[in-house]
Amino acid sequence: MDKLIDLTFLESELRDLLAWVVDHVLTIGALAQAAIILAAAIVARIAAPSFRRGIEGVAAKWHWEKGLERVTETAATLSLPIIWLILQWISVIVANSAGWPNQFIRVTVSLLTAWVVIRIASQLVRDPTWSKIVAVSAWTLAEHNILGLLENTILLLDSIALTLGDLRVSALTVIKALASLAILLWAATLLSGAMERRISKLPNLTPSVQVLFNKLLKIVLITVAIVVALSTVGIDLTAFAVFSGAVGVGIGFGLQKVVSNLISGVILLMDKSVKPGDVISVGDTYGWVNSLGARYASVVTRDGMEYLIPNEDIITQQVVNWSYSNNAVRLKIPVGISYKSDVRKAIALCKEASAEVPRVSTEPKTVCLLKGFGDSSVDLELRFWIEDPQNGISNVKSEILLLIWDKFHQNDIEIPFPQRDLHIRSSEELPVLSRVAE
Repeated sequence: MDKLIDLTFLESELRDLLAWVVDHVLTIGALAQAAIILAAAIVARIAAPSFRRGIEGVAAKWHWEKGLERVTETAATLSLPIIWLILQWISVIVANSAGWPNQFIRVTVSLLTAWVVIRIASQLVRDPTWSKIVAVSAWTLAEHNILGLLENTILLLDSIALTLGDLRVSALTVIKALASLAILLWAATLLSGAMERRISKLPNLTPSVQVLFNKLLKIVLITVAIVVALSTVGIDLTAFAVFSGAVGVGIGFGLQKVVSNLISGVILLMDKSVKPGDVISVGDTYGWVNSLGARYASVVTRDGMEYLIPNEDIITQQVVNWSYSNNAVRLKIPVGISYKSDVRKAIALCKEASAEVPRVSTEPKTVCLLKGFGDSSVDLELRFWIEDPQNGISNVKSEILLLIWDKFHQNDIEIPFPQRDLHIRSSEELPVLSRVAE
């Protein structure tokens, strides 16, 4: 504490600081690096608007591609630091080739790289946790590079290793593999989404074929990303032969249902028996197919509930596909009238009620048949066709029944209800016994 107040000590420290500045900062090499950094910043500032307009023009052409459009928009907002970073990297390469000092340029490159990576992660990575992980990693690498600790840290991580036969796995290898895998999986997902949107717009492909191509494309891209990530860190893929054998045994015993659903999903996509948009009934579930996944089919009912039906159940169980070959569906409504009513008039009124509903098709024609003579009513059956079963069946039946109800009441057609007549065949006098109290 006394040294901080001692003027002599302060003067000595100040002289040391000035000497360090003169020896390390106010040198020709340092000033030249500062000039190069300033010149690169000025050039980046001038070129950034043109670069931004070019990127925005590309984004306008890719307006239908949301994933790529987001990438181009991010690049447009980072025009200045990206150009500045490219120029500084060129400066580092030239300085290294010529043997010139470039420590300040390297510090600038580290800071610019961290800035660009963090901004890209904040705009492209939707998960806040992953975005924070990327930001912390970028600043950590930049800090270690600036302080000259990066090479020692790399050597330390590489020394922490585990050897399994001929396979050596170090902490550095794991970190590189995870980073490469994360970047490649993100790129594969982005490319897969772009290709899926392109495939979905091809008019010559049916929905089931489109889904099949999309699933196969996604599986291929993810597989390639994993293989490339493992290869980039020097891992021999033949070392995973034992692991793959164990996975095969696990599939044979514990993953039978998963594999069965996966294969069933591929079969559904190939034979086109069930495709997105079809109206199906599986057991007590009636609705339209929203999507076909690798493990299940999404069926949305009229009440908004979404059932995830395993693909195996659709393959092995009886499924009613209301729109397999065409959308025309015939519906039946039973109608009962009193024995006192005019049957022919009731049949005509049922046909009139059906004709007044817009959803009922005119071809094939609506018919109303006399089905039989019941205990309490004359049984009729109205048969009609619709071409939009996905819009519901119960609602169109209800609309026709309401019209039949109104027309029957307007024309004195009686709708009976169950009743029983009691007939007494004979009556006998029953003796009445009475006792008088004694």
